Amino acid sequence: MAKLYFRYGAMNSGKSTHLMQVAYNYQERGLKAIIIKPKTDKKGGSRVVSRLGVSQEVDLLIDKDDDIFVEVEKYTRVKEQINCILVDEVQFLKKHHIDELFKVAALLDISVICYGLRTDFQMNGFEGSSRLLLLAHSIEEMKTICTCGKKALLNGRKIDGRYVFEGEQVAIDKLDNVEYQSLCPNCYFKYKNDDLDEK
Repeated sequence: MAKLYFRYGAMNSGKSTHLMQVAYNYQERGLKAIIIKPKTDKKGGSRVVSRLGVSQEVDLLIDKDDDIFVEVEKYTRVKEQINCILVDEVQFLKKHHIDELFKVAALLDISVICYGLRTDFQMNGFEGSSRLLLLAHSIEEMKTICTCGKKALLNGRKIDGRYVFEGEQVAIDKLDNVEYQSLCPNCYFKYKNDDLDEK
């Protein structure tokens, strides 16, 4: 029986790199894995991009109103049978998209492995991730470390090299001076208190 998997981790935990490794493993065995990602993720355009410098073309770009179940059915009719679906930046998908991925696993018997963040830079859940935490058959944490060496659980947003704790949830390619850093809880609250003190 196919399952819906959620592999989450803070920034820099190797999610996109792992996704591409899984895609390669399927290809090496003569099986078909397709990669999908939300159009919201502008980084890399129609490619999955890893911080290690590797990238891979996406098979389906998903818009906010798309029905993934319908798109996958269409793909299998027009192109070929799918053995696995790999989803990058799943946190940007809508609740209905996660329901559709669950339906793909249940009714089309295609395993779906989703990679993404659990929370944003304000410790709030993303819509896609929150729904996955309720529906996924399997949930796995991908670990990484903070700059201090402790386990990172959270994501910090920097603008012009300074941590910020207010703003829109999604800020991809809106500003050239935006970057993200994985943080342990201690460092997160230290930077947040520093930010409050400066105000």
